Amino acid sequence: MDQVESAAGDERRDFIRDIIRADLASGRHDAIVTRFPPEPNGYLHIGHAKSICLNFGVAAEFNGRCHLRFDDTNPIKEEIEFIESIEKDVRWLGFDWGEHLYFASDYFDQLYDWAEYLVRTGKAYVDDLSADDIRAYRGTLTKPGRNSPYRDRTIVGNLELLRRMRAGEYPDGSRVLRAKIDMASGNINMRDPVLYRILKAPHPRTRDAWCIYPTYDFAHGQSDAIEHVTHSICTLEFEDHRPLYDWLVDNLPVPSKPRQYEFARLNLTYTVLSKRVLTRLVAEGRVNGWDDPRMPTLAGLRRRGIPPTALRNFAERIGVAKANSTVDVALLNHCVRDVLNMQAPRRMAVLRPLKVVIETYPEGETEMLEAVNNPEDATAGSRKVPFSREIFIERDDFMEEPPKKFFRLAPGREVRLRYAYFITCREVVKNDAGEVVELRCTHDPATRGGDAPDGRKVKSTLHWVSAAHAVRAEVRLYDHLFLSPEPGADGDVLDDINPDSLTVLDDCRIEPGAAGLPMGEALQFERQGYFCPDPDGTPERPVFNRTIGLRDTWAKIQAKNG
Repeated sequence: MDQVESAAGDERRDFIRDIIRADLASGRHDAIVTRFPPEPNGYLHIGHAKSICLNFGVAAEFNGRCHLRFDDTNPIKEEIEFIESIEKDVRWLGFDWGEHLYFASDYFDQLYDWAEYLVRTGKAYVDDLSADDIRAYRGTLTKPGRNSPYRDRTIVGNLELLRRMRAGEYPDGSRVLRAKIDMASGNINMRDPVLYRILKAPHPRTRDAWCIYPTYDFAHGQSDAIEHVTHSICTLEFEDHRPLYDWLVDNLPVPSKPRQYEFARLNLTYTVLSKRVLTRLVAEGRVNGWDDPRMPTLAGLRRRGIPPTALRNFAERIGVAKANSTVDVALLNHCVRDVLNMQAPRRMAVLRPLKVVIETYPEGETEMLEAVNNPEDATAGSRKVPFSREIFIERDDFMEEPPKKFFRLAPGREVRLRYAYFITCREVVKNDAGEVVELRCTHDPATRGGDAPDGRKVKSTLHWVSAAHAVRAEVRLYDHLFLSPEPGADGDVLDDINPDSLTVLDDCRIEPGAAGLPMGEALQFERQGYFCPDPDGTPERPVFNRTIGLRDTWAKIQAKNG
């Protein structure tokens, strides 16, 4: 896939781009290098999409490069599955790292050498305190920490202990390597942070080569320096970690001096982006895996049919800011509709079918009617749709005793069948339970194509499918996974799960032209919404996921607000 490009001449403005422009103009850097550094302990979500678009986007705009680097420092939670899914997601979004694929584990030897360097220079020590004691000694936001009783070990003693840790002589959790900074610092991250811990677990890439692993804080900045990253762009929760990032870069013989810049992470209504919560949803079976279309993961969004162009447009619309805020999910939906409206071919599908027999239409006859593929795209052309004596319409499009503002089909009423004829309901057939099971109608042959030569009008146009030619399909209707716009605000986030987030309709009818679409191909079921085929389907019985409905609440809100 080609790298998505944006010309620097477009002069998109935000504080990150302003910093980059100033750095290039001043000669601080003559080339820009960014990186997207996920931890491979889960699937990427839409919040990561914002970071991907920013890091790869600014690199493209300023003729630089962006690395994909996996910060794989925790072997207990990391899997090859997650690495492969992340690579797939980044490419799907439209970006490519070329030859610049890296892993923090590539640098384990160098990182360990730097750990010894800090010990030799008196800036790190081996601590025997337990994890609970380290927390207790660290103090609080209002109370300074206390020095560990092991803080003043000799350099020789610390070096010997570190090497024995490296050799696997000590059990998990018995010792750690800590930076020697300032236990009275107002920033808790600077109170002698842990740099290495003992963890006798096989690593997905290095296997059993290591039994001690660097912490994220130690590996991250140094990996940036090794790769000559110029602008280490991350979200605001790392702002308090920046002094430690700078301290390590300044106190190690690193080959370059990257700088960290923080921007506001994405918060979205009705959406949870906590990896911990997402992992719990999967582990407890609340969803059907990481790629469940209700999940905010990129795999889930892709399976739901969200186009990557819409996500890139969404990232551009929300922009890059320094202060956290919450974005209305309606804006994301607007971006999705905006793309699909132009791209998605139209087809007809009846989700809750009601049989209609057109008694005036010849038995055994079929005619092919002309239907427009996409009224928003003149180049999309048209298709042929079969029409016959027996058709299905949507059950909600008929009422036996309609209220005043119901204009669809009712006894004695005439409506238009899209691309076909005017029909009039003459008889209602019910079963023994009194349920409507069939309608008997007549048609006006002169209205073929949907217009009456005498100029008479009808107030409603219905979609339909020919009963003899329809393909049976399963359709999955998705709604918000959470009922609250702020899930978990009043307690356990799982208490806000929407019990009706998925509705499965297993007896739908679709026109033949909607079957056999490849995965990822979006379409609009007329009057129903946008849909895409799901991998669970088969040629004989396709399955469709509803991507989004047709109603655009965000656009209406913006129009109302002027």
